[in-house]
Amino acid sequence: MTNAFDTKQITNQFESMFSGPARAYAELSVNYTEKLVNAQQDAVKAYSETSLAQLRNLMNVKDAEGLREYMEGQQQVAKDLTERLKGDAEKVVALQQDFVKDSQKLTEENVKQTQKTADTTAKTAKSA
Repeated sequence: MTNAFDTKQITNQFESMFSGPARAYAELSVNYTEKLVNAQQDAVKAYSETSLAQLRNLMNVKDAEGLREYMEGQQQVAKDLTERLKGDAEKVVALQQDFVKDSQKLTEENVKQTQKTADTTAKTAKSA
């Protein structure tokens, strides 16, 4: 029986059980965060552009007829913004669902890999 440490085996076990899964989860989290931030930036840009366009339209109102047209246009703007909000909410929900699904898949893979590593370690220990 040998008491020498197999540093390569220990390093591989540490990698497969801790470092690898941590890096994979960190990558998944960073990718999710990037997608979420991009979606938020797109939404903010769209809302800002709509608001500025409406302010410009309001500044061009010069009479009662112009005010009536502006107010009628507000109904369409409200409808468009409602649709945009709905689409943005659906996009965020889809991103969250993908993140959860990918996290679960990653966890399952890591559990399988950990079990495999533990089995290999147990067999190695028995034979030593």
